[in-house]
Order: sequence, then C-alpha cells, then structure tokens
Amino acid sequence: MRSLVTQTVIVTTTYLHIPTPADFRPATSDDPDLTVVQSPEPSVAFYRFLYDAVGRDFVWVDRLAWTDARLRAHLARPTTTVVVLSLRGTPVGYIELDAASEEPGTEIAYFGLVPAVHGRGFGRHLLSVGVQRAFDDGAARIWLHTCTLDGPHALTNYMARGFVPYRTTTHEEAIRAEPPGSGEETE
Repeated sequence: MRSLVTQTVIVTTTYLHIPTPADFRPATSDDPDLTVVQSPEPSVAFYRFLYDAVGRDFVWVDRLAWTDARLRAHLARPTTTVVVLSLRGTPVGYIELDAASEEPGTEIAYFGLVPAVHGRGFGRHLLSVGVQRAFDDGAARIWLHTCTLDGPHALTNYMARGFVPYRTTTHEEAIRAEPPGSGEETE
C-alpha cells in the first residue's frame, strides 16, 4: 500500500448568492435522456456513492469521516433536499439543498456531476432545477460557496445563473499530491 503524498496549496473560497428569485437566470435542457428526481431520503450507501463519484476529483473529503448514523440523520432532516440528475437512468450528478444552513436562506451544500458528463451543459440544467426547487420551497435567498479546488467552470456557471459574489476567503490546505485514481484501472 502506498502512503498518501500531500502538498499544501492556497485555496480561495468565493461565497455567492442569488438575493431574490427575480435575480435567477435559469438554463434548463429539453434533452429527453435527462431526468431530475428528488431522492426524499436516500440511503447512506447511495449518498456516499454520489458524494464520491462527483467529488473525488475535487477533494470533497468533509463527509468521508461521518458515521453512517450521522449521515443518515442528516439526510433524514426535513430541511435537507437531495435532487439527483440521471442520464438514461444512470445517476450522473446531484445537488443538495440545506434550508437550515448557517446563513439566512437555503444553502446549496453540494452540487456537481460525474467527470464522464462534464462539458455537456448538464450542470447548467441541474443547478437551474435545484435553484428553482429551493425557491419553490420558500427560500428567499440561495447561497453557496465554491473554491479553487472545484471544477474550472463552476464559478462561471453560478454567475451565469444569477449568483453574485459577496465574500472571498483564502486559506492553506493540505491535499493529495497524486492525481485521483493514480495506479487504478480506468475505462
């Protein structure tokens, strides 16, 4: 077994929000192969699959240490909404909304797609559906944060949907130095 090699990087985190529903600029797809469905209380195994498949390349590690019980309790909260994007029946992304977040409004806690579908416009669609869902559920404001470890088009997508930056922070973070999947078999 190889030891994990890390490096320290400077990470810039940008906080953005859509202050009102009038500021929202949706961009949905009419692709019949795409479906977006709420998963009212996803199993822990399914959620972990989504979290890993979407976040592995972007250093999503915060929830890896959560116990099954903690994650199950989080997903069962009435203020947590998980919406899954599928392509021809296969899950390819998700958005997690948190209506009981640390700031006023609904937080987009997690959002992303599996690498195999990046660059196809599906992120615009899923983000638009998720934002609309939050507003439909009564959110007066929707907020999120993204950082320089996230996908290269994340910030552009957010701003194109009407999100505006309101705070930026910078910190050092130790991340793995090896590319994701190093030494593993790929398709």
